[in-house]
Amino acid sequence: MTEVHHFTYGVFNPIAAYLLAFLGSFFGLLCTARARDARTGSRRSRWLGIAAFSIGGGAIWLMHFAAMLGFDVPASPVRFDIGMTLTSLVFSVVAVGLGLLIVGHGPRSLPKVIGAGVLTGGGVLAMHYSGMEGMHVNGAIHYNLALVAASAIIAVVASTVALWFAISVSGWARVSFAAGIMAVAVCGMHYTGMAAMSVTLNNGVEPVHGIRPLTMLVPITVITTATIVGVALSALQAMTEEEFTDGAGTPKRGVHAENSHSWSLKQASVAPATRRPSPRPVPIRSTTNS
Repeated sequence: MTEVHHFTYGVFNPIAAYLLAFLGSFFGLLCTARARDARTGSRRSRWLGIAAFSIGGGAIWLMHFAAMLGFDVPASPVRFDIGMTLTSLVFSVVAVGLGLLIVGHGPRSLPKVIGAGVLTGGGVLAMHYSGMEGMHVNGAIHYNLALVAASAIIAVVASTVALWFAISVSGWARVSFAAGIMAVAVCGMHYTGMAAMSVTLNNGVEPVHGIRPLTMLVPITVITTATIVGVALSALQAMTEEEFTDGAGTPKRGVHAENSHSWSLKQASVAPATRRPSPRPVPIRSTTNS
C-alpha cells in the first residue's frame, strides 16, 4: 500500500467543503419551506426541483469535489475523468430530487420519509463512489468494506434526517441549525468513504489519463456560479409569480384595484361630455344723452 494524503492543503479543503455543504443545505431548506407553502402541485414541484439542485448539486456534489482537491498520492499523478465526474453529479441531483418529490407530496409520514431516505442515501453513495471511479492513479484502488458500510449507514441516516428537515423546518434560525447538521453529516460521509480507500501502485510507470485536480477548480467554479445564479433566478421568478398570483395561477388584484375598478382601454374611453346650454346673450342697450 502506498501513502495517501487527504488534506494536502491543510484545513483549507475541509473548511471549503463544509461551507459549500452548509450553503447548499441552507438554500435547499429555504426552497423546501417555500414548497410547503405552495398551493398547487406544480409550484410545489418547482420549488422541490430548485431544492434538489441546491442540495444535490451544491451541498453534496460540490462539497465532494472541493474536498477531493486535497486528495493526493505522492508516488503517482492523480487525474479525473470528466465524463464520470459529471455522471456523479446526475446521480446526486436525481437522487435528492426523487427523495424530495416523495416526501414533498401527499401526507407526511415517518415510513415514507425513511423509504425516501434509503433511496436518496443510495443515490448519494452512487455519487460518491462513481466520482471515485472517475479518479485515476497509476495503480489499483481498494476499499475497506467495513468503512464502506459505515459510509452507507451515514449516507442513509443523513439523507433521512435531511428529508425530515425538508418537510418540517422553517424559520431562519432553525434552517441555519438544520443546515449545519446536514453539512456535518455530508462531510462525515465523504471522509468516511475516503478513509475506506487505499492505493496499490503498479510496478511500471504508466500514463494516467484525465484532467489534473487543480484544473477541476475551473469547472467547479463555473458550476458553483451557475448553480447559485440559477437557483437564485429560479427562486426569484417563482417568488415573483407567487407574489402576483393567488397561488392557483390567477392574477391578484392589487391594492389600488381593490379600491377601484380595473382599468381597460374600453373603460378608459371618456364618455362624451354633456353640453351645457350656452348663456343667453345679454342685449346691450345704447344710451343717448337727452
